Formats: sequence, structure tokens, C-alpha cells
Amino acid sequence: MHPPSPAAAAAVMDFSQNSLFGYMEDLQELTIIERPVRRSLKTPEEIERLTVDEDLSDIERAVYLLSAGQDIQGTSVIANLPFLMRQNPAETLRRVLPKVRVHEDAHLFTQRVWISLCLSRGCDSVEEKQELEALHVAGVEMQLTAAVSFLTILQDESVSVHTYAHSFLQVILLHLEHRDAGVSNAWLETLLSVIEVLPKDTLRHEILNPLVSKAQLSQTVQSRLVSCKILGKLTNKFDALAIKREILPLVKSLCQDVEYEVRSCMCRQLENIAQGIGTELTKSVVLPELIELSRDEGSSVRLAAFETLVNLLDIFDTDDRSQTILPVVKSFCEKSFKADESILISLSFHLGKLCHGLYGIFTPDQHLRFLEFYKKLCTLGLQQENGHNENQIPPQILEQEKKYISVRKNCAYNFPAMIVFVDPKNFHMELYSTFFCLCHDPEVPVRYTIAICFYEVSKLLNSGVYLIHKELITLLQDESLEVLDALIDHLPEILELMSTGGESSVQENKLSSLPDLVPALTAAEQRAAASLKWRTHEKLLQKYACLPQVISSDQIYYRFLQRMFTIMMTNNVLPVQKAASRTLCIFLRYNRKQEQRHEVIQKLIEQLGQGKSYWNRLRFLDTCEFIIEIFSKSFFCKYFFLPAIELTHDPVANVRMKLCYLLPKVKSTLKIPADKHLLQQLEMCVRKLLCQEKDKDVLAIVRRTVLELDRMEMSMDAEQLEKEKQQNDGRPMSDKTFEKKRRDSKTPTSLPKNIPISVPGSSSATPSTSKEIKKSKLIRSQSFNNQAFHAKYGNLDKCTTSKSSTAAYTPSVSGLSKTSMISLTDDSFRMRNTNSTPSSFSSNTSLPSTSRGTGNSVDPKSSGSKDTQPRKATLKSRKSNP
Repeated sequence: MHPPSPAAAAAVMDFSQNSLFGYMEDLQELTIIERPVRRSLKTPEEIERLTVDEDLSDIERAVYLLSAGQDIQGTSVIANLPFLMRQNPAETLRRVLPKVRVHEDAHLFTQRVWISLCLSRGCDSVEEKQELEALHVAGVEMQLTAAVSFLTILQDESVSVHTYAHSFLQVILLHLEHRDAGVSNAWLETLLSVIEVLPKDTLRHEILNPLVSKAQLSQTVQSRLVSCKILGKLTNKFDALAIKREILPLVKSLCQDVEYEVRSCMCRQLENIAQGIGTELTKSVVLPELIELSRDEGSSVRLAAFETLVNLLDIFDTDDRSQTILPVVKSFCEKSFKADESILISLSFHLGKLCHGLYGIFTPDQHLRFLEFYKKLCTLGLQQENGHNENQIPPQILEQEKKYISVRKNCAYNFPAMIVFVDPKNFHMELYSTFFCLCHDPEVPVRYTIAICFYEVSKLLNSGVYLIHKELITLLQDESLEVLDALIDHLPEILELMSTGGESSVQENKLSSLPDLVPALTAAEQRAAASLKWRTHEKLLQKYACLPQVISSDQIYYRFLQRMFTIMMTNNVLPVQKAASRTLCIFLRYNRKQEQRHEVIQKLIEQLGQGKSYWNRLRFLDTCEFIIEIFSKSFFCKYFFLPAIELTHDPVANVRMKLCYLLPKVKSTLKIPADKHLLQQLEMCVRKLLCQEKDKDVLAIVRRTVLELDRMEMSMDAEQLEKEKQQNDGRPMSDKTFEKKRRDSKTPTSLPKNIPISVPGSSSATPSTSKEIKKSKLIRSQSFNNQAFHAKYGNLDKCTTSKSSTAAYTPSVSGLSKTSMISLTDDSFRMRNTNSTPSSFSSNTSLPSTSRGTGNSVDPKSSGSKDTQPRKATLKSRKSNP
């Protein structure tokens, strides 16, 4: 921490002497907080130096900033190099890149000068130390930025590989041995990516040949470490003969290096080298080196040799595994408890792969000893009990316990592999107790890992999955939500295995073995709801959609349905509410008891659709969307169509807006001609919104929705059309003759008011279809009798006369063609609107029902009449003759 500036220190002393602000420590903290703020302000001179002419082009500005700008400006230019290369590669290479090289070289030279000057002076003053530190930090930032930019240019393929190698490769190689490890690694990563695309000749002359001298003992350790990683990458670019002649001698030399860091690094590259030279050379060259390195005095070297051997097990044949590798593994396992715990961490992590690679080679005694070794690792550290408080535990003991937790976590990760190792049939006798310990481990990371693996374990056990029922309940009831979150990722699959596995073939009997499942599921949901981790809660509710496949509908109805309602109405997180809504719809979909179904539907309509809170009404529209997705079209039309479109009268603009977005999906549920009356109700809602909507945002959405509704094609009920065609064909000849004369007597001037409604997709020349569609006018007027709309359309004529421009947005009756629009000034429409008698919104039951086929019967004789008087007579006669 830097000391305060002299001015600030003087102010502190003055304040402390006058006792204005209390203790000196508080004042010192204030000065430390103040100092970065003061230094961040720029003087006018500094602002002037940072100002650049706006008329300069990108290339000119880059050249200027690299030549005369400050370090932060130079770094910005280097970060922008990929953009400049995409925009103008030729000029960037010719003018900007040389400046980048000069800028970096000058910066490195300046750093060396300052370091030498500081060492000669001793850097006693604070200002000199701060100056040197700032320069060093700026250099590192610029180097890291350049490494990333050069790699981006390569990935963007802004220039050819040849041009890239000629312009950038030498800069990359120059900075590989930067004294800062982070910078060196950044440039090395860039070089390794470049090696992938360079041709062999360039690799040999520019990289491999200089590498011979760089890998010698006379070079620095960092240079030899870089050589190891480059050699591991080069083996994939040359043939086996070239590798054997030019690369393997360097590899052997580095494996015998005097520094353990170099030996360890080269050992980890042997895997890549083995894949490049083939099986024969691997057995004759690589394997002996690995065996020798496995006996190295350095623990990190032995660990690297062990991990490389495990990763290369598939390359070696059975004899090599049993005679050469297995003794090394046995020795490594036996000595691991006496060595550093970090070796145990690596061993426990690679245990599953080791068991798979050596499967079938172990003798029964070796198999048992290896299994006991795994069990011992699973409980490592649990036997040590102490009465110390966590704050009183010595640091070394605390660090050791962390390593033990990592070992047990790795054992949990490898548990499915160990089931294969012992055979699932022997799970109960060999591994169940270990699985129990892992599920009840006191540390969350261990339980979290075994929860992730629970599904794999269930699949492997197959018919023996009943053995881990109790552990499923334990993890569902775990106090950590992280464990629960890991378990529920595959909860539907796990519950399906639980319900279909086992010896019993009757599902009810299988589920009876899980008496605690429902309480555990409800408790898990309540625990997630009480936490702040709403994503876990949302995920859990989504996974509960599988419950109809697992437990009975009565259990769902009494234990989960009401909870879904409560979440929808009281939870404050929208994704959680939507998840509960969708899951509730799935519960309803699989519930076959009509009484329970009707009760749920009634609650949805009354508590959400007609709720006092606009938030609940919005959730009702979400629920309607899920119902359209999950249920049949007829189900939605029967129960939810009218309650949904009734929200066009909602006083809250957001509700009306959301309904407008939903209207295309609502219309998609309709079928012609069975749902003509519902289509008319929908049209009336849209007309009302167009005429009476005052909110400009809602009105804009309504207009866009109307255009979308017009483009939609209606579903045709072919069976219903055929029935009505047969009915029309059975009419008396006098009726047909009268209708023909009426059609022939029409004048052209009446066409705008009475354009026949056509349905695309069906032939307009079909008599039954045209007759059927001509009935819609009278049917539309009859549909106005509905109680939900009767009181709200008294001003429709005023609207249509005063806002004639909105007629352009009126949807067609069929929803398909603008030529089929009915004029809002139709006399019969106006009279029917004013003389209609309100009818009941719903049937005798409390549920709104709009079942298809009801309210569609229209007298064929009056379907084509234009006069209002005959309509009245016809309607009166129909009322008198129910």
C-alpha cells in the first residue's frame, strides 16, 4: 500500500492536531481513498497530448498514436489491429505494423534502461519505484494485447498464411522469452496456434532448426520449457521418419534435463508425441522414458509420468499393460499415502480411466486390493475427528482437509466407473456402503458431485435401482440447494427408472416402495422457494412436469396443484410463475377426473382471468398460451376462448397489449365452419380495439396484429362442410329457385356492402361452400347477443363513421382476404346491433363453455336476405318456434 502524498500527509497532521476527525488511522484511510481519485484527473496539458485530429483516417491515426502517443494510446491501436487488417490489410502491413515493432522494441529498451538505472541508484525514493512500476505494468498490458491481436488476425484469415508468417512470425518468436511469465505464455499460445497452419518448410526453417539450440542446457530454463511445448505441437506436423530423426533426440535430451520443471513439462508432452509417431515408436521410445520418469526423484515428474501413462493406456497392448504398466500403477498407489496429498488428488481423479484401461488384467487378488484402495480414498479424512473450532484449526491441517475433500470429490466423480469395475450385480455387496457414505458426506462438493452422477448410477443398476431409493430421498432433502440443483437436472429420467425398474411389473407396486417421495419433492420445492436462488426453483418446477408419469393424479391434485396456484399468484419472479403455470397445465392435461378438471379450470378463470390484480390477468394469458400448446384446439375453444378475448375490455394497457400478441395463436385454434360464432366474437374484439383504444402503444400493436390475422389461413373442417353440403342439397327446389332469383336480381351498386366471403383453399365455384359462407352475415349479427359483448358495442356506429380510416385495418371475416371485409356501415349490421337481446355468457355450470357446433344453426332461407324487415320476421319466428 502506497504512503500518502506530502500534501495529504500535512492535511492529516493538521486535522489530527485540531482533533476534528478523531483518530489518525481513520484519516490515513481517507487519504488512501482520496489518492487514486486525485491521480485520475487529467490536467489540460495531458488532455491536449491525448487529443487527436478527428480528420485523420484510421491508418493515419494509428501511425500517429504509435509514433507520438502515450502507452495507453499505443495499446489501443494494437488492440484495434484486427479491425485495421480487415479494413485495409495492405496499408496496415506497410505503415502500421512496422510502427508496432518499433514501439514494442523501444518500450523493451526503455524498460531495460530504467531497470539498470534503478539498480544503480538503488531506487530509494518512492517516486522512482512508482515510476518503474507504472512502466512495467504498461509494458505487460501492451504485450498481452499484441499477443491476442496477432492471434485474432490469424483466426480471421485477413491475410494469407505466407504473408502472416512473413509479417508476424518473427515478432511472435522474439517475445517468447519475455521475463513476465504471463506475457511469455500468451505469446506461446499464439505461436502454437500459428504452428497449426504453417507449411512444413516454414516450420522447419523458422521454428524447428532454431529449436535445436534453444533446447540446450546452456539456455535458460524458460527457453527449455518453451521448447518442450513447441516440440509437443510439432510432432503432428511431420511424418514419423522426420520425427524420429529430428525431434526425438531433442525429446530424450529434455526428458533427462537437470531441472525437474523441464522434465515434468517434457513428460506431459509425450502424449502428443506418441500420437504423432505411432504405436511401434511409442513402445520402443516413449514407454521406456515414461517408466524411467515414473521413478524420478521429483514428485511432480512422477505425477506427470503417471497421468501420461493413464492417458496412453489405449495405445499399449495387453502384454505391455500387464507386464510394464500395472507394476508401475501398483507402486504408485502404494506410495501415494506416504507422499504429498496432491498425488492422491490426481490419482483419485484418474481412477475411473485407470480401471477402464486395466479391466480384465487384474487377478482376483489385485482386483480386490484395488477396490479396497478406492474405498479407502472415499472416506479419506473422515476418520479424523477433532474438537477444534474451525477458527482454531492450524493452517496446515486446514489445507490438508481441503485436499482430502478434493480426493473424496474425485472418488464420487468416478463412482459410475467403479460400478462397471465391480459389475452392477455386485453393487449391493461391494459398493453400496461406499455410495451411502458419499451421499451423506459432510462436505457439499462431495454430495454435489455424487448428485450429478446419480442418473448414471441409476442407469447402470437397471433392475437394481431400487437399492438406491433411500439415497434419492436423502439428496432431495439435502440442506444445500447446490446438491438439489445438481440432482434435478436428470430428475425426470431418474424417477422414470425408479418407477419402471425393480422386480415388480405393476407400476403401483413399484411406487409403493417410495413412500417418502412426495413429501421429499414438496419439501424440496418449499426449500427452493424460500431461498433467493430462483433459477433452481424454476428448474425444479419445470422438472415436476414429469410427475404424471410417476405418481397418481390424486396425489398430484392434492399435493401439487394448489401449490402451483399459490406460486402463480404470490411469487414475485416471472420465470418461476411461468414454470408453475406450464407445469399446472401438464397436470391438468393428464387428469382424467372431470370434477377435478372443472375445478381447476374454474379457478384459472376466476382467480387469474378475472382476478383483481392485473399481474394475475397477465399470468392467465400466459396460461392460455400454454393451453394452446399442450391441449387440443377444441379444449381451448370450449373453456378459455371467451374468457381470454374478454380481456380486450381490461382497464390496464399491458393486459390488452399482451392479449393482442396472443390473438394470432387464439385464432389458430378455430375451425371453419364449426367455430364461425367464435370467429365473429374475435372480429368484434379487434374492431372494438381499433375504434376505442386510446393507448398509442396498444393501438400500434393492434394494427400490426390485424395485418397478421388477415394473412392467416383458417383451418377447414371438411367433415362438417360435407354434412352441411348434404343438408343444403336436401332443401326444397322452391328455396333454391328463390335464392337463385335473388342472386340474379342483385345490382352492382350493392356489391361493396355484400361481397361474398371466400375461403382460400376451397373452390369458390362450389355451390355448398359459397352458400355456407354467405350465411356468415346473419350469423355475425346473431353473435352480438353474447352477454360479454352486448353492453360494449353501443358506440360502434359512431366509431365507424368518425374513424373511417380504421376500416383499412378491419380483418376479413374469414381471416384471409381483404376483399371479404364486411363494411361497418352495413344497415343490417347496425340494426342487429341495436335490437339484439343479450344472452347468457355461460351455460348452467360455472364454467364458460363454447363447444363447437352450438349456436351455428341458421335458417338457409334467410341467409341471403338484404332487407332488415324480413330478418326481423325470421328471427321472431325462430324465437317463437324454439
